[in-house]
Amino acid sequence: MHPAKLLADGSEPFQETSPAQTPEFAALRQYLPEGLTPDPLLRRYEAEAAWLMAHEVEPGLARAAAARAAALFAMDAADVSGGVASPPWRVPMAAEISPGPLCLSALFGLTAEAAELLHKVWGALGTADALMETGGDIRLARDPETALNGYGCSHRPRPWAITFASSTASSSSARGYIAADKARLAVTAALLRGTSASKAVGNCINAARRGIGRAYGLQAGEEVVLAASGTDTELLALALTHLAGTDKPILNILIAPEETGRGVPMAASGLHFAVDTALGHDVTCAAPIQGFRADTALANIALRDVAGAVRAQSVVEMEIEAALGSALATGKRVILHGLDLSKTGLLAPSPAFLTRLRGIYGEAFDIVLDACQARLSPASVRAYLDLGATVLVTGSKFFTGPPFAGAALLPAGVAQRLQTGMLPAGLAAYFNRAEFPAGAPAARVLPRGGNYGLALRWHAALAEMRALLRVAPARRAEILLGFAKAVEQGIEATPGLALLSAPAILRTQADEPWERLPSIFTFSLRAPHAPERCLTLAEARQVYVWLNTDLSPWLPERPQVAARICHIGQPVPLAQPCGQGQMGALRVSAGARLISGEPSHYALGPKARLEREFADVGVVFAKIGLILANWALLSAVNPSPSYRPRRARAFS
Repeated sequence: MHPAKLLADGSEPFQETSPAQTPEFAALRQYLPEGLTPDPLLRRYEAEAAWLMAHEVEPGLARAAAARAAALFAMDAADVSGGVASPPWRVPMAAEISPGPLCLSALFGLTAEAAELLHKVWGALGTADALMETGGDIRLARDPETALNGYGCSHRPRPWAITFASSTASSSSARGYIAADKARLAVTAALLRGTSASKAVGNCINAARRGIGRAYGLQAGEEVVLAASGTDTELLALALTHLAGTDKPILNILIAPEETGRGVPMAASGLHFAVDTALGHDVTCAAPIQGFRADTALANIALRDVAGAVRAQSVVEMEIEAALGSALATGKRVILHGLDLSKTGLLAPSPAFLTRLRGIYGEAFDIVLDACQARLSPASVRAYLDLGATVLVTGSKFFTGPPFAGAALLPAGVAQRLQTGMLPAGLAAYFNRAEFPAGAPAARVLPRGGNYGLALRWHAALAEMRALLRVAPARRAEILLGFAKAVEQGIEATPGLALLSAPAILRTQADEPWERLPSIFTFSLRAPHAPERCLTLAEARQVYVWLNTDLSPWLPERPQVAARICHIGQPVPLAQPCGQGQMGALRVSAGARLISGEPSHYALGPKARLEREFADVGVVFAKIGLILANWALLSAVNPSPSYRPRRARAFS
């Protein structure tokens, strides 16, 4: 819920503001003169046009670009006309394909040259949310029925939703959206002033890369490469090993790939991991990618036994060392993965173990540290980089930026490889040159230009990163302890749920206290229709979807709980406690916004805000209990989620 509508007691989750009050309008509001039309669509249009003209854009082009953004914005609204007739540009300016220079000239009185420029840059114009939906694979696409993507979230803020989904993906916050929108406006103004698309978008990408480097304290010679997702960074890591200057078959040692991502084993083998790529290429899933070695092998090291229990660290590390030693002895080049953390909060192997292996084997193997959950301090990242590890991170897990924002942090030795050799040719379906350090010779095989949607998603994530880093580490720990207590109480109060234990998180003695605390809580759900077992993966996914749905039409006896939209982590397949088959375990996770402050709760003081957040944890578990108690009914109707709750008015 937008802060302007938040009641003093925080009790009203269903109101929504007009477009003139929403986050995407915030960066423009100061440019809107008093006394203009109250119509939301036209106010949105007038504000952006005024902003662009104030930034040296020719008035006709400014009005046309503003109309494009306003028309796309209006597509998501039930009614933004306010009783005023729609402007003649509303339909043509909302089209995916430009209506053409002649139409643009007629609509806005543009010269032929200006209309041609607008037509040329059409794909880079629009709203921040529309642009953030580009540059990813099919999982990023919005379902037209629900207005949500494959992760059940939105690039537009969804503040009425209770969100503890940072182990998977989150909807944008107002803070993140505004940061992305400011970056979008800067690119739009540059394009309309005649800057080339490659330079305007490249500047946006470079700003994101610099921001990531500053946040993690990268040093001279270390580099950042942007990637559309954590799985794309895995493919990049394999490509970087191809540049190591050896002509040896590769053994890729993965740690619990079932607890990272479905596509990771394929990407780690040099195979396409979906049916399309971040740059929009249709591919065959599991088919070889051009230029990657066909003899790359995998060794999977499990972190759980067949019964689902966490295996002893000493046993896991013994298996890793045996696989590494054997592969090196037979002339292979090895990539050893570390996992910090898994989907359920597991860390393996320990930094001390990696340090010992580096001391024994030197540079004969590469270390790739999967820190895509990003639940660690910059100091811990620094320790991994000092080991020569390539560190994979995302802005879309703990930091709660929009989904599909990955990056690889390259230690100096690995970054130097970009100066020699050539990346595998098939990487051109996934990356552009601009995602790499400027002028890197190895990236010449990639297409010119950059992934604009990816850059905007990172700008949103960086706003959340900066907000988190402003909170003292001791305060972060205090909040995470409170969250853990609220989760434990919620699980204890809900019949059929059981919290799954996880070992303590310990990297080095220099860990900040907060990063040793659990922030992902995984739990099983006893099947109400088959109490001898837990919910299967498919059944747990139904709970996950129904939590994200306003259920009040089917469960009217408890509307305060049934109507609340709750977004949590997707189910993870684990062994059934009874030893037969797999169950689906759900997750609730603390994200950076819990610590830095959810922007839609800004009107509340710090104490009241946290009380509200912890009470929302209780709502999540109360709704799970309600779902389990009404399993047969909900299974029969199988309701679908939506961007807005059903009781919300389209615009107030």
